[in-house]
Amino acid sequence: MEFDGARAALKEEREKLVRQLEELGATESGDLRSDLEFGDGFADAGAATAERTEVLGLVETLKGQLGSVDQALGKIDDGTYGYCDSCGRPIPQARLEARPASILCVDCKNQRR
Repeated sequence: MEFDGARAALKEEREKLVRQLEELGATESGDLRSDLEFGDGFADAGAATAERTEVLGLVETLKGQLGSVDQALGKIDDGTYGYCDSCGRPIPQARLEARPASILCVDCKNQRR
């Protein structure tokens, strides 16, 4: 089975996620750059902490999405793309087109919630 369209969509999504991480001041691995500042001075401490917490939450979400994209790309490479990681059944084509990073069928995804 050919998944060139999925591979292209996943690579595009990967580039977008890496770009978003960089815009937040994080590396691809999710580490914040050491030169990133969130305010200075005691009066700004609360606001800086809140901003840093928000940025860390966004970075964590993006890092998780990037991991899913990388996992899907790996599945294309090893020939297991399109099959549910949990039950092994084929993932419907419509789901893969809508969410190329899907590694679970809808039934298994819903069971994990």
